[in-house]
Amino acid sequence: MHSQPATPSTAPAPTDAVAHNGHRLSAKKFALHFAEMVVAMAVGMVVLHPVWMFALDALGAAALMHNPYTGALIMATNMTVAMSAWMKFRGHRWRPIAEMGAAMYVPFLVLFVPLALELIDTGTLMLWGHLLMLPAMAVAMLLRPHEYAHC
Repeated sequence: MHSQPATPSTAPAPTDAVAHNGHRLSAKKFALHFAEMVVAMAVGMVVLHPVWMFALDALGAAALMHNPYTGALIMATNMTVAMSAWMKFRGHRWRPIAEMGAAMYVPFLVLFVPLALELIDTGTLMLWGHLLMLPAMAVAMLLRPHEYAHC
């Protein structure tokens, strides 16, 4: 049985991005999804920070929040928990969720080296750790555009 060739009206234009599952990729949906994850991260920081403060204070370990290393990791965890929950709600698989979680931690882990060498201070760690998350997230998203641009 011969299949009919695609007609010009039904074939995607050469410049159209089409995901492996046939959905047309949308830059607008991609950017919206990125923004949703950033909002989820901010919500996670605001909502979970007091939980950590309460729990660590109850355990006599409140100093962990003020240590730049553990404080940064706790903050990355707060963002990762909320963003992961949002991604799961949106129907993402676990692998992309784990990759996006890594994008929250890797910038801080990389910056721990210059912090330990006293080449940067805690403020610089926090500023650049948060700023570098954004391109790290974009890279994770661009590795799997079909995962983010059709949601």
